[in-house]
Amino acid sequence: MNRSPNGSSSRSLSASLTRPRLSALAASVVLVLGPVLALPAVGAASASAAPMSAPAPVSVPAPVTASAQLPRPTGPHPVGRSTLHLVDRDRPDPWVPSAGPRQLMVSMYYPARPGTGGPTAPYMTTEEARHLIELRAPDVTVPPEVISGVRTWAHTDARPARGRFPLVVLSPGFTFPRATLTGLAEDLAGRGYAVALVDHPYENAGTTLPDGRTLPCAICDEFSTIGGDAVAESRARDVSFVLDRLTGRHPAWRYARVIDARRIGMAGHSIGGNSAAATMAGDARVRAGVNMDGTFFSKVPEGGLDGRPFLMFGAEARHGDESWHRTWADLDGWKRWMTVAGTDHGSFTDVPLLADLVGIPDTAQVPYERSLALTRAYVAAFFDLHLKGAPQPLLDGPSPDNPEVSVRLP
Repeated sequence: MNRSPNGSSSRSLSASLTRPRLSALAASVVLVLGPVLALPAVGAASASAAPMSAPAPVSVPAPVTASAQLPRPTGPHPVGRSTLHLVDRDRPDPWVPSAGPRQLMVSMYYPARPGTGGPTAPYMTTEEARHLIELRAPDVTVPPEVISGVRTWAHTDARPARGRFPLVVLSPGFTFPRATLTGLAEDLAGRGYAVALVDHPYENAGTTLPDGRTLPCAICDEFSTIGGDAVAESRARDVSFVLDRLTGRHPAWRYARVIDARRIGMAGHSIGGNSAAATMAGDARVRAGVNMDGTFFSKVPEGGLDGRPFLMFGAEARHGDESWHRTWADLDGWKRWMTVAGTDHGSFTDVPLLADLVGIPDTAQVPYERSLALTRAYVAAFFDLHLKGAPQPLLDGPSPDNPEVSVRLP
């Protein structure tokens, strides 16, 4: 076992997941991939959910089979998905200036009307899966279609449900495509949120553009030179641009009318979680944020985030992360520090499922279905409280239904 500078305990990733050329700090943000282990279900997943104001105990979906499908979203709404290609013509790409303006790919998930839309959306493109395998597991022999073929629940371009919904922006971990947060994105949409899941090109294994090109990772070798703070600050600019294009007078998304621009939150994994805080520091539109197991390379201002709420949700290794202790002291609004025993850095994403598909063993004690169920429940409870105003006792202390989760209160 190696202790990474990012604060996660993991198997030696240099042997099985990381190309030797990756820098030490870049390797530190590599997620732990692992198999899906069977866990006795404590309840069956359902297409319906308890009322938002009364969170139900976390239930564990059935174990993943060889024909892999993400666990069913737990909310009452069917889910739709659209894909946006956004170009910031006022900003050159920060990592590859010769590429021209900054380009972003965004998956929009949203509550949908039953029976509308096309087939379920693809998990990722085959080329994105190929790039991910080449970067993270170059020795495996499974075809990329095994990963790109993971079945989802969202239907392409389904008609949105009536009403207006809070918007949650999601940002993935460094080197990982946006698809690795699909399990969380679909669940939030099913619970009544519009979700903008953002890819940050040249920072992940591969991003496929509408013209068919797949942009490779340009800075995987340079993370320690560039600095995590620079990456987080660049992502903050990405997200502010996305908000401009979703909530401005001429929005880029055909269904933008469903977004309630007064209720915007952001969550992210790893550097994406740090980016949530960095975005809030510079953009008052984001009212609430979540960091899922990411080091705070970019510091929260000493004066805090103007009283806005923030959730720190991570593995036990974060107790040894000085940046978490520093940030906890600086946060000036509602705050919680929640630790999930038996998890590692990748447990808050779909990565353990993908690892199982390529035959890489897990190091986390908590299986994928359970860690995803916990992540879904606590992230949704946080946004239900702060964007919908629904009381959430789940956030006020330990829950007998979720003994893995410890809660630190102010």
